[in-house]
Amino acid sequence: MPGETSKMDPAPDHGEQSYRGHGRLEGKTAVITGGDSGIGRAVAIAFAREGADLVISYLSEDKDAQETARWVEKAGQKCTLVPGDIGDPAHCRAIIDQAVSTTGKIDVLVNNAAHQMTFESLQDIDNQEWEKTFAVNIHAMFYLAKAALPHMSAGGSIINTTSINADDPNPTLLAYATTKGAIQNFTAGLAQLLAEKKIRVNCVAPGPVWTPLIPATMPPEEVAEFGKDYPLGRPAQPAELAPAYVLLASDEASYISGATIAVTGGKPLI
Repeated sequence: MPGETSKMDPAPDHGEQSYRGHGRLEGKTAVITGGDSGIGRAVAIAFAREGADLVISYLSEDKDAQETARWVEKAGQKCTLVPGDIGDPAHCRAIIDQAVSTTGKIDVLVNNAAHQMTFESLQDIDNQEWEKTFAVNIHAMFYLAKAALPHMSAGGSIINTTSINADDPNPTLLAYATTKGAIQNFTAGLAQLLAEKKIRVNCVAPGPVWTPLIPATMPPEEVAEFGKDYPLGRPAQPAELAPAYVLLASDEASYISGATIAVTGGKPLI
């Protein structure tokens, strides 16, 4: 845990060679948690190529984070890296403080980072594991959104990463799946709460995605079959998630708020 991109075989596709920007986020500043790898890196690359400057929060994966920053800067955009544990409320506030001191504003907040572990028995989940999963996956979203709000103006966008597990929970991912359900509810409520400020709040619900979290947290036999039971017969590449985040971050989604966009390879949300 939390896994490294360089150790993955096959290597994931974050859109490095394929994503083409069209100026949808020109002039915007975005904060992305978990932006070092996986979905977060794909979103960072796409946002940069759409014209956004970025602040990337990550735990401790310096090599992955520096590679993401390289792609952002190659697109001609600024990238600030902020390592640390978002399970700590003080660090959540520090991320926003650094973003504001660096860029002067926040247009988009992408709450993407997550903690996940597999357990076959309820008795195997100790108190610390349960509390850590909630601290990273849902509590951090509250602290980050609350800290960012004073620096966001009308037209701002908050995008939360939930999961198909919110509607169809995997029993061996009990703690993770429970937080993902909470994220979907948090998103729906916050969208209504911030509507008067003209700030939109939405979430993206991925199905199986080939990210470092998968081989780092699942048994090898499950990794070998990962995503094959979905209608499209495979896991998504991170690059296939990025367009949903770009849409929700852009002004083109000006009337989309409180929504869940499912990117699940053909498996419907319940």
